[in-house]
Amino acid sequence: MIVFENQSFDEERALYGSEGILVRNCLFDGPADGESALKESRNVQIVQCFMNLRYPFWHDEHLTIRDCELTPLCRAALWYSHHIEISDTKLHGIKAVRECKDVSISRCDIDSPEFGWSADGIHMQDCTAKSEYFLLRASNIEFSHVNFQGKYSFQYIENATFTDCRFDTKDAFWHGKNITVRNSVIKGEYLAWYSDGLTLEHCKIIGTQPFCYCKNLTLIDCEMMDTDLCFEKSEVEAEITTPVLSVKNPLAGHIYLPSVGEIIRDDPQAQGKILIGNRTNSFIAQEKEKPKHA
Repeated sequence: MIVFENQSFDEERALYGSEGILVRNCLFDGPADGESALKESRNVQIVQCFMNLRYPFWHDEHLTIRDCELTPLCRAALWYSHHIEISDTKLHGIKAVRECKDVSISRCDIDSPEFGWSADGIHMQDCTAKSEYFLLRASNIEFSHVNFQGKYSFQYIENATFTDCRFDTKDAFWHGKNITVRNSVIKGEYLAWYSDGLTLEHCKIIGTQPFCYCKNLTLIDCEMMDTDLCFEKSEVEAEITTPVLSVKNPLAGHIYLPSVGEIIRDDPQAQGKILIGNRTNSFIAQEKEKPKHA
């Protein structure tokens, strides 16, 4: 392995097409302002480096980035690359990790608008993240212990599992497919509209108008706080452990909950059942028909 250590690189394509290199304690910065420092490289380790130039890791294979800083000027840092491991690193440039495959990210601080678009096979754990349109159209996702803040997250994603996470986000999971969320807190407006195959287990949901126009929606022992106008036009099986402010026109299925402030029924096609209690001891809330006498 060739080692580059304690050096500065600022020229265009400084280490273009490298293979089998270790770059340690180096600066990618300077007056030449060159782009694409490690484009088309293979089997590369980047350790304790400062990355302040654009497009450093495009079309790379088997890339390790450890204990580095990618600044806001390090735009679009990783595109079209695969077999990537990133750890203990600041990812602060816009549009990172786009169209990448097999990406593992751990103990990182992410502040990157448009992060992770169309990534396939992205695993993240013990990270903090801020972004907009986070992981748009990504697939095969596995997160654990991730604290995220932003807007329009996880839209159009497919095949995802989130465990022990906290998300403060608006419009999350829109049009998502085959998603499981466990032991997590999700705060934000308009959660999961138009999703298909979303399951939440032992989660806390906070915010207005969640779960509208959903298909194959399942909630298992979930809390819902400050939630109103829930489940409009959705196919849902839900067990909720807290009172809900209002439920509006669930299309099909069953919603079990301890109490509900208001049930809104103004669509005759919406036939979902709203029940007070649990599956073994319940009745239709405020809608139980009186028996008819002959």
